Amino acid sequence: MADTWEHVRIEHPAERVARIVLARPEAANAQNYQMLSELNEAFDVASRDGDVRVIVLAADGKHFSAGHDLRAEPDMSDIDPIGTWCCFDAEGAEGYMAKEAEMYLGLCWRWRNLPKPTIAQVQGKVIAGGLMLMWPMDLVVCSEEATFSDPVVAFGVNGHEYFTHTYEAGARLAKEMLFTGRAITADEALRCGMVNTVVPLDELESTTLAMAVRIAQRPMIGLTLAKQSVNNSLDAMGMYTSIQSAFGLHHVGHNHNARVHGMLVDPAGAKVIRDEA
Repeated sequence: MADTWEHVRIEHPAERVARIVLARPEAANAQNYQMLSELNEAFDVASRDGDVRVIVLAADGKHFSAGHDLRAEPDMSDIDPIGTWCCFDAEGAEGYMAKEAEMYLGLCWRWRNLPKPTIAQVQGKVIAGGLMLMWPMDLVVCSEEATFSDPVVAFGVNGHEYFTHTYEAGARLAKEMLFTGRAITADEALRCGMVNTVVPLDELESTTLAMAVRIAQRPMIGLTLAKQSVNNSLDAMGMYTSIQSAFGLHHVGHNHNARVHGMLVDPAGAKVIRDEA
């Protein structure tokens, strides 16, 4: 639990507010399975704390998250699964799909449905898998220089695993993000409804905390019911079905790359992304 976490920590910056902080700035808060497991435990701690009504997700360092740590081995041996997936060591696509269904899609969906309001406090770059940490949150406050991108079509897949791009950015902008790989600015994100508020970097923490404190004045039951009502509306639009469909196509991409390139992603993609950064 908290005393053994290496990549996240919990703070209590105000009454009824918990702040979970991604604490891997040396890697631009790129996510490995350990970070995701610790983050999930931290969300559980905050969700089960009767004195907490609002949860903020923040990050140390210059960038909120650079996405998946591509250097990390997808090893489930030290991870306690929280979903129903199994056979993580199975051969072929079976084992790898199970790992991603558990650690990416499963955890993101779980965080999206936490019973308490959540706010992402975002600065710097949010790249691919970094969006999978931000998008499950209910509200987003970002700094003026923040950017948002999912360039992984260059790797021969359709996008990151928690595929809510259309719901977050709208169909046209989602396609542009994916087809071109370009980063969406904070102002663009505000206009399309991906974020709630854009502020100067030196006001990011105070603005986010003020929003959390204001929300925390409401009764927990009202907040929970309001959150569930909005989420139910998205579900009625087919959000979960869309995610599952895109996740399956994501693994078609992995399978194609494994057959053609001998690895899960097109190796030429890294150069494409670096050259356009």
